Amino acid sequence: MIPLPRLLAAALIPTLAACATVPRESTIPVEVGIIALNDFHGALEPPRQAVIVPDGGGAEIQVPAGGAAWLASAVDGIRAKVPHNLTVAAGDLISGSPLISSLHLDEPAIGVLNRIGLDFSAVGNHEFDRGREEILRMQNGGCARHTKRQPCAVEPFTGAKFRYLAASTLTESGEPLLPSTALRSFGDGRRKVTVGLIGLTLKGTAQIVTPEGIAGLTFADEAETINAAVPRLKAQGADAVVVLIHQGGLQEPDGGPNGCSGFTGDIRPILDRLDDRVDLVVSGHTHRAYVCDYATLNPAKPFLLTSAGDRGRLVTDIRLMIDPATNRVVAKSATNLIVQSEPFRGASGVIATSDRFPGFAPRQDVSAYVAKYAAATREFSARPVGAISAPAVDRVVVGQLIADAQLAATQTAGAQMAFMNRGGVRAALLPRDDGQLTFGDIYAVQPFGNELVTGSLTGAQIREFIEQSLDGEGSVNPVIPSAGLSFTFDARRPAGSRIVDLRFQDRPLDPAATYRVTVSNFLAGGGDGYTVLKQLRDQTPGGVDVDALEAWIGSSPPRAVPTELRAVDLAPPSPIAPAG
Repeated sequence: MIPLPRLLAAALIPTLAACATVPRESTIPVEVGIIALNDFHGALEPPRQAVIVPDGGGAEIQVPAGGAAWLASAVDGIRAKVPHNLTVAAGDLISGSPLISSLHLDEPAIGVLNRIGLDFSAVGNHEFDRGREEILRMQNGGCARHTKRQPCAVEPFTGAKFRYLAASTLTESGEPLLPSTALRSFGDGRRKVTVGLIGLTLKGTAQIVTPEGIAGLTFADEAETINAAVPRLKAQGADAVVVLIHQGGLQEPDGGPNGCSGFTGDIRPILDRLDDRVDLVVSGHTHRAYVCDYATLNPAKPFLLTSAGDRGRLVTDIRLMIDPATNRVVAKSATNLIVQSEPFRGASGVIATSDRFPGFAPRQDVSAYVAKYAAATREFSARPVGAISAPAVDRVVVGQLIADAQLAATQTAGAQMAFMNRGGVRAALLPRDDGQLTFGDIYAVQPFGNELVTGSLTGAQIREFIEQSLDGEGSVNPVIPSAGLSFTFDARRPAGSRIVDLRFQDRPLDPAATYRVTVSNFLAGGGDGYTVLKQLRDQTPGGVDVDALEAWIGSSPPRAVPTELRAVDLAPPSPIAPAG
């Protein structure tokens, strides 16, 4: 007979061995999915833009992508794989939108994102395009009128079911306009994990939004705002910290949507200052796609950085593995998934679907919702406006056409030249086979409804204005002039002295002479940082920008598309800054 103590010891041996080899459930990481997008810009319908992917052999594959109904299916597919999930965005969900959305004050964009199941979003600069009261209406709903257009024209507007976060947007009292942070927990007991979120826009929002729309608001430093929020979230039990920021970067074109090649941009100095307890940064603004292990750029900052391009053509599938025992993220990954939708005809021919990438069927409830707004928009959208001589794909070419239109529209106010900012050009002009364009086509190019202003500047002030458009560090953003004005510049020279030659009507611009100049009211108020335009004297108001473009195209069909270069960099290739 085995003595009782030895019998008990023998009985315990298998149990102890099992404990040594099988981890307790509470120590197994909990997987949380973060589904992310940015810069949606009311793209309810497929935007007729391809996602370009290097094929690995020096060529490129163009994949037709986007459309809210296809985006909904892509998001659903990711959710089905990760029971614990959040859907988030990094701002600019509205404004700068196609006619189907902006005609209705972007109410359908919010409605679509409600149906897709967005949980949280940062505010972007374009959320402020119609002013603070309108962004509060976007959040809270209602039919109060804050613009020239009538709200709730199709149906009552109930507001966003998701929560906007605006940590750095401060009112006159110093308090955030909207909540700064949020918490979301998954699981229970020892398996419970909590994700903390911080949402904010770029500090420079005040320079790229019409000043009247943000009167009384200030935009705090991004890194300081984030770093102040991290310890508060940690004290409230956050195991993972996720930043949603409307600021972004650039990578080299051959990096593909999941690359991080040669990463640069305005977001980098912000990221390099962040609290190292940040685990994930979802970014936007530059409309570029990338996935970066930021530790490869700065070993002291081992977080993940993502951006999903723009207009719902990509969605980022992010996975965080959170250890519930140590309350920290132990692994993370991200992939930008192409929201492949339907073929379209581009400037170079038909862009067909590709069997190398997953395809998605449009979700029927979202399709029906979009169709309702398409029907309400059709009368405006389908109206013919004229024809152009060729497709205008390049942003500068389209901008030159717009500048010419604005000059023609304001010559009764004495206009001698007009300028268009690159960021105000939102789409290509792709006519039908006979060259015809509709109002919907031109509205997609200029969806903001800015008004034209003609005023007086000296030649010296015009030169200063153009220099301000060239003062980027490592990138330039040259303003686009109308026909008759041209300039050459050297981006290698110090900011403020980059113009080499500036001519009007083939003669050097006289710094002492006075000229009548047309710009949008956005630029005239100092938008995009063009502070010299606040000095416009003897201002004469003009019409709406898109009306000027319609009149120009319709007055001489087919309107010739400008082919000459009016701004030439003497040190090519010069990186041109993207516009958010």
